[in-house]
Amino acid sequence: MAAARFAVGVMARAPVPGQAKTRLIPALGAEGAARLQRRLTLHALQTATAAAPGAVTLFTAGDPDHPLWTACRRQLGVTIVAQHGDHLGERMLHALQTLLRTHERAALTGTDCPLLEARHLAGLMAALGRARMAFIPAEDGGYVAVAAREPVAAAFGPLAWGTPAVMQQTRAALAGAGWRAGCDWCELPELWDIDRPEDLTRAQRMGLPVGCVD
Repeated sequence: MAAARFAVGVMARAPVPGQAKTRLIPALGAEGAARLQRRLTLHALQTATAAAPGAVTLFTAGDPDHPLWTACRRQLGVTIVAQHGDHLGERMLHALQTLLRTHERAALTGTDCPLLEARHLAGLMAALGRARMAFIPAEDGGYVAVAAREPVAAAFGPLAWGTPAVMQQTRAALAGAGWRAGCDWCELPELWDIDRPEDLTRAQRMGLPVGCVD
């Protein structure tokens, strides 16, 4: 599939100490957690640009004037758009709809999964040849990436975002909208992301780009 036909969005929070990766502050401290957020954001954007050169948008939350956003625009050539919505689902739907205004297919990911590679995003896009939406579930019960050519709003409603129930609730929402698993939507093999101190240890053992625990 030609890169011009699809786009990738990355959802990221500004790496402000005390506001970024808060569940890891006990292990890293506020400054260390913010540094990790910056590192993960850059890694996610590099992965996205490898998958969709010239068609990557960074959807930002937190400090709208953070210098990282300017650096990403200048160094990686990504488009910067502020997140919009009252909860995560609304913000994700807005991001996908924004990308689909100018592209046939779109994928969306966050910054918490350094295991995600360009091939995973390509796999999501390929899955859209037969499905309207595709997901990469996370081991913790959420999902690390979603792709769509026809996103359904029900999948982005007021679910229990940030909890282990997200993927199951998403499946239920899709089924409730009349969608068929394996046909209207599909799921690729799951990955894991970095949310807890034990995830950091696991990532470090694998040599993933998370740095050292402070």
